[in-house]
Amino acid sequence: MTTATDTSDVILDLQDLRVRFPVFGGIIPRKTSEVRAVDGVSLTLRRGETVGLVGESGCGKTTVGRAIVNILRKMTYRVDIEGRIVYHHPSGAVDLASLGQRQMRRYRPDLQMVFQDPYSSLNPRMTVGAIVEEPLRIHTRQTKAERRDRVRWLLEKVRLSPEHATRYPHEFSGGQRQRIGIARALATNPKIVIADEPVSALDVSIQAQVINLMQDLQEEFGLSYIFISHDLSVVRHIANRICVMYFGRIVEEGPAEEIYLRPQHPYSKTLLAAVPRPDPDRRR
Repeated sequence: MTTATDTSDVILDLQDLRVRFPVFGGIIPRKTSEVRAVDGVSLTLRRGETVGLVGESGCGKTTVGRAIVNILRKMTYRVDIEGRIVYHHPSGAVDLASLGQRQMRRYRPDLQMVFQDPYSSLNPRMTVGAIVEEPLRIHTRQTKAERRDRVRWLLEKVRLSPEHATRYPHEFSGGQRQRIGIARALATNPKIVIADEPVSALDVSIQAQVINLMQDLQEEFGLSYIFISHDLSVVRHIANRICVMYFGRIVEEGPAEEIYLRPQHPYSKTLLAAVPRPDPDRRR
């Protein structure tokens, strides 16, 4: 088992990550202030491990995920990113935060993201097959026949039928759409998957199915997850370690069961108190 001081198995290392979004105002827009979305986050992710990043909406956890896959500069004009995001690639360690879009392309197949909303993260004008195939078309040199076979195989892996490849996203339920998003994320054989609230838009029974699927895929492919959520009870079932975020900072970190059963920080206790507990004998 990897010890707390053993860094040989670390695949991702965030070092004092800071993200600030500019606020513009005036008739001639100029920067008037800034929003500190992430304010000095440091964490490590080991191979085959799941780290849960937990906090309320607006605490900066989604920004951390987007910073890791290096899409913030594409999404927001003049965003300021400081710190290091060290990815331990087989060819050597690389700081993803320092890379431009062209340089990042080499590493993008290794880092994929599953987005929160399965209703808006899939292009409604594309078939399921085209959606899952798109990363293969961009990042590999596979032939069309090879890509088609890969798409069918991926759909089977996420427990959908290969025949679903010819359908459109609106023909599927929320849980099925999230499975399509997972298949798309797995297309390029990633090493790290950032799961941004992947079950928050789903019914409770469907949440369990998607989490079980993610755990099975992790075991089969040796994936490393950063699982972003506001729900401690959900993260407890999938994460090895939990990092609790509050106003852009990590205020508590530890083994999942330890954080869930014996939280130390007042904010962690507040998050845990917000988890519904079905107990007919407990008074309101």
